[in-house]
Amino acid sequence: MKFIRNQLLKFEMDPTLAGYLSILIMLLFIILICVMANFITKQVVIRMITKIVKNTKYQWDNMLLERKVFHKLSHIVPAIIIYHFASAFPTYHNAIEKGAIAYLTIMGLIVINSLLNAMNDIYQTYEISKIKPVKGYIQVVKIIVVLFGSILVIANLMGKSPLLLLSGIGALSAILMLVFKDSLLGLVAGVQLTANDMVRVGDWIEVPKYGANGDVLDISLNTVKVQNFDKTITMLPSYALISDSFINWRGMQASGGRRIKRSLFVDTTSISFCTEEMIEHFKSIHFLSDYIIDRENEIATYNSKNKINQNNRVNGRALTNIGVFRTYISHYLQNHPGINQEMTLMVRQLAPSENGLPIEIYAFANSVKWTIYETVQADIFDHLFAVAPEFGIRLFQNPSGSDFRALRMNEE
Repeated sequence: MKFIRNQLLKFEMDPTLAGYLSILIMLLFIILICVMANFITKQVVIRMITKIVKNTKYQWDNMLLERKVFHKLSHIVPAIIIYHFASAFPTYHNAIEKGAIAYLTIMGLIVINSLLNAMNDIYQTYEISKIKPVKGYIQVVKIIVVLFGSILVIANLMGKSPLLLLSGIGALSAILMLVFKDSLLGLVAGVQLTANDMVRVGDWIEVPKYGANGDVLDISLNTVKVQNFDKTITMLPSYALISDSFINWRGMQASGGRRIKRSLFVDTTSISFCTEEMIEHFKSIHFLSDYIIDRENEIATYNSKNKINQNNRVNGRALTNIGVFRTYISHYLQNHPGINQEMTLMVRQLAPSENGLPIEIYAFANSVKWTIYETVQADIFDHLFAVAPEFGIRLFQNPSGSDFRALRMNEE
């Protein structure tokens, strides 16, 4: 700048004016150099890097490009130029250097943040990321980096040693614990969730307390993002999955079968012993013909061996319509293409109640897809509701308005 001032004085310019004008020219010169350096960096260097990255067979460098790590690095060049020319302004030398260093530190933090995001993106391209997500840990690293970066910036602007500021953090620990309470709880929860493999990205979880019932989209330091089946989004605190109970349906999805557990309620007044006509009718049913013949022989042998008086049907053994109906359901399910035959299949009676005798079907559909599961379940019960009268079975339901109208008409 002295050189510029001396050149201006050769034109017999006022020394004060020459001093101000030399400062202005120097500023314009520095700005011009910064603009040219930024232009060369972005338009030449970054374009070359982009071309090289896109032509490589690796994917990780594309992540760096998408997160604009190289673009943000280009902003460091003007700050280095300004720092280099700080000595040209003796009066403001220290202030310019401190400002340039603070800017370099802040840009360094921004670059590190983008680099960490790119590392997370690269990690998510691997299947293990669904089992062992690291987003929470990366967010912890970001907090630490920002914390120490902020200390460096403040120490630089104050002209103090960073160690002096670090020594005062102990006194602020209580405040920091309060400010970062959720992050600390989330960090502990994230470690437990990952170590115990409690939840993964893609799992179907159900958390009734928070109204969440859907697929896990993301697991971060503070939150777990769940997309419900109605396409709404629920954000859960990470530590809620540790402190509160939740259902993870991963085991069901991995098993290849989804449980059907539903009951038919039989009117107990329709339960009776089978007559000869009923037995002959049952023999014509495909799933029952062999069973009826075998059971008839077995019962006849037992009654004959034990000399049972068959004049009274209470004596000895006999077929009942409810027993035959239960056997039919079991055979029907064993031959149903939508039922997983490798998993538990059971038709059982539950304790009778005011609603009748529950006949519970406990089986597994051979698909975990919701629509297929509901279709299989509906098809089974459609059929059972329709065939129940064939066994002399009445299914229970509370009286409706049509029942009362029919009763009234009969009385009239």
